[in-house]
Amino acid sequence: MDSLFAGCGYVGRQVALRELADGGTVAAMVRTAESAERLNREGIEAVSTDLETECPGTGALRGWVLYWFVPPQPEGDQDRRLRCFIQCAGESGERPSRVVLISTTGVYGDCQGEWVTEDRVLAPRTGRARRRVDAEQVMRSWCQAHDITMVALRIPGIYGAGKLPLKRLRDGLPVLAPEFAPWSNRVHVEDLISTCLAATRIEHPLPVYNVSDGHPSTMTDFFFSVADAAGLPRPPVVDKREATAALSAEMRSYLAESKRIDNTRMREHLGVDVRYPDLTSGLSALVGG
Repeated sequence: MDSLFAGCGYVGRQVALRELADGGTVAAMVRTAESAERLNREGIEAVSTDLETECPGTGALRGWVLYWFVPPQPEGDQDRRLRCFIQCAGESGERPSRVVLISTTGVYGDCQGEWVTEDRVLAPRTGRARRRVDAEQVMRSWCQAHDITMVALRIPGIYGAGKLPLKRLRDGLPVLAPEFAPWSNRVHVEDLISTCLAATRIEHPLPVYNVSDGHPSTMTDFFFSVADAAGLPRPPVVDKREATAALSAEMRSYLAESKRIDNTRMREHLGVDVRYPDLTSGLSALVGG
């Protein structure tokens, strides 16, 4: 499958390498020259560009799949990077055959621990989530105007090789006490890669898929499980009052929302066979427990 990656970091690079191994031609637009150089050495035709201010060459859009992995800029309620790219693509007249856009389950906001399907009304509470909603809406409007198939993948926390909070655990940073911790969700990077590839290959995709391992727990349980699997001490715990001072603003924003993500559509319609359906299986594969 010939594909263009807008953003090619932790997940994007692994998806791009799978597309390359599958025989496709793969190009990428990344932020830094160092990232572009690394990708070029791996056989990916990469260029560095500032997607918020520059118009990169969009020739690879013609008939190719566009993987949109670029996160929005860190402030505001609109995704300026995506909007700039669409404007550039409109001026060039080039169009992809399909767009796979990486979004977040944060677009649902706080759901009070309820199970959440793709039909739930969006209610983003943070600027980060509002920018993701904007990205979904702007990209979908552009795709509809040009008869382009678009698939949005709403993703929770990602874990995998090289993406475990081992430093945080070694530093002894605290977590919220189990009795106060809200529901959270995650997915192993290998299952996310499989979902991305399936989204480009299914003949008639649905517009949106929730992505998760299907077994919600809490962020505290995640840190405890990683510590146990890695043979590290469990982190100290704080109550809600202490969390205000002890936890970062980003961590507090995650803990202010509680939801359980339903992945039925991902499994039954997209056909993703979840390899790591829970933390036990996922962490065992990562740390050899």
